[in-house]
Amino acid sequence: MDTAALRADLRGAIPDATAALVITGAIVVWLYARIDNGESATLDVMPYLADADAYLLYWLCQAFGWSALLWAWLTTMFGLLRSGRPPGWLPVSPARLERLHRTTSLTTVALMFLHAALFFAEMVRTGDSDTLLGRVWRAFVESFVPGGYDSGTGRVAILLGLLAFYLAIPLGLAYYLRTRLGAGPWRALHRFVLVVYVLSVWHTLLYGTNVWFDGWPRTTLWLLQLPPALLLLARLLVPARPAERGGALRGRPVALALRIGGIVATVGVIATVVTVVITGRDGGRTPGAEGAGLTMTQGLIWAGTVVFLAVLVAAVTFARRRAVPREGEPARR
Repeated sequence: MDTAALRADLRGAIPDATAALVITGAIVVWLYARIDNGESATLDVMPYLADADAYLLYWLCQAFGWSALLWAWLTTMFGLLRSGRPPGWLPVSPARLERLHRTTSLTTVALMFLHAALFFAEMVRTGDSDTLLGRVWRAFVESFVPGGYDSGTGRVAILLGLLAFYLAIPLGLAYYLRTRLGAGPWRALHRFVLVVYVLSVWHTLLYGTNVWFDGWPRTTLWLLQLPPALLLLARLLVPARPAERGGALRGRPVALALRIGGIVATVGVIATVVTVVITGRDGGRTPGAEGAGLTMTQGLIWAGTVVFLAVLVAAVTFARRRAVPREGEPARR
């Protein structure tokens, strides 16, 4: 592992993490004010949370979740800007963009951990076991073991959040192993980090915004998905690397199919966001209306995870084989 680069990025992330803590504090104040004024839609679902002081750990957990999602959005934007052709008006150099991408990634993982750790602390505090050890064990299973939370919407939502967290660690830290992995395999591996962002948004839409908020907070979250989707679409249509453009994909049907599939999926996301913003309906909870049951089960998510990991391993293996020259052929860079 490139520990020197990791230490440098950890030092560089101090101002970034400080800003994240300040914003998290502001979110706590905002959440507390909404509860205190009786404006939070959370009270329609869990009225006992009206005592904001008694459940301060829970609101801290929620605040760190929101700031983690914001930082995930920032690091995704920085990564997409760095991997494509940065616009001429952008006042930041590519090297600075890459550094920001790395430091915000580290901050994001830390915020995700704090989000889960505060949920764990709240579960220990409010657990119904007679012993402290029993409450700690049950809280650990529900907070950190994928699939351990087994009630309500959280059966799916917390599983999605934990998968995002546990995938963020190796996919984010892979940069510091790029010398050992090789440029091609590392690049192939790092592209899958977009799945972490998708899972994070899905987790929030399922267990956060749709349940707790309505109106402009939910609409804003949907609108924020347009910039990364448009950047990804531009990245797929006009790749920055010559090896990924036009004729370079001829004779590589798998790569071409993945490119086309990515374009179609991204266009679908953009169309979905526009439709939701215009109609105001995204399938989430509506005050005063009974929602439909969960259409996604843990079994389906685990099956999707297995497929995702298989595709990831295949992509990295393929990239590694391409990097190894055949007999009499120069090594590919």
